[in-house]
Amino acid sequence: MITVENLSKSFWGNAGPVVALDDVTLDVPTGTITGVVGPAGSGKSTLARLVALQERPDSGVIRVDGFNTAALDPRRLRAARRRIGVVTQGDLLPQRTAAGNIALPLEQAGVDGPQRREKVGKLLDLIGLTDKAARYPDTLTPGQRARVEVARALVGDPGLLLADDPTRELGTDAAAGVLTVLDRARAELGATVLVVTSDAGVVRRIADDVALLDGGRIGESGHLLSLVQDPTSQVAQTLLPAVDVPKGATAAHDRVAEVVLVGFAAVGALLPEATARFDVSVSVIGGGLTRVGETPVARFLLGLTGGRADQALGWIGERGGVVRQTTGPRAVLAA
Repeated sequence: MITVENLSKSFWGNAGPVVALDDVTLDVPTGTITGVVGPAGSGKSTLARLVALQERPDSGVIRVDGFNTAALDPRRLRAARRRIGVVTQGDLLPQRTAAGNIALPLEQAGVDGPQRREKVGKLLDLIGLTDKAARYPDTLTPGQRARVEVARALVGDPGLLLADDPTRELGTDAAAGVLTVLDRARAELGATVLVVTSDAGVVRRIADDVALLDGGRIGESGHLLSLVQDPTSQVAQTLLPAVDVPKGATAAHDRVAEVVLVGFAAVGALLPEATARFDVSVSVIGGGLTRVGETPVARFLLGLTGGRADQALGWIGERGGVVRQTTGPRAVLAA
């Protein structure tokens, strides 16, 4: 759907040119949710504007459905822009109801009344605000307004839905509601979704693929569940629970290992079964449990005591667990 190839963009600042993006390459696979996560000033919003075809890069190529957008004539470029729905923030018209704001692009396109009402009704149902159709923006909560903005971006049936920090300044429950709507847009409408955000939790909650952006460069990208299982991955270090171990906590064990477990069966059954099968004591001395989408993922620092501790760790690894940083006997894990 969208491919970014060797994209660079600079701006002039008070002290001269500022590089916002430097040789960025990124694929947004069709039918997925791709998350680009990075700190403030990393180039996320610049990337979002370029992908939305609102600005042109200094160099590099943006392809929409395989077409190089730089080579499109004005008419075809406008058509390409219509394939991209951009979620804005704080841009609802106060004099129009929730339904009226969603309907505005259809009115501007000359869509007749019955078709508008049908389309708006479906989107209000998608965002869970059918009962708020006649409410004005100042009577809606921030989370409800954000969902209306997503619906308005979807009203033209875009192939790509682009959201720049869609949960910024929202509380936990309101942010969860917005992310649910983005996920439903992919699942029920078939939209490809690109989310750029400074919140790693957003990526962990809904993304299929992820890219880390910092200093205008992509540090790492790929399928999220694959990356969190890679011991060397920046994504794993960013998204998985930290392993904080009190001093001396590892010294009482024959073996100490960091283990990543993915999936309900692995998280719920592997450790108890290893304990029983190999007659070892298994203690969790650090780490924790999170979710990547609907999939539970654990990152534990385990302490194992017993003569068959090595066999237990090997067995866990054979069944899909990622085992690393093993120490022992009775050694302290190296920093």
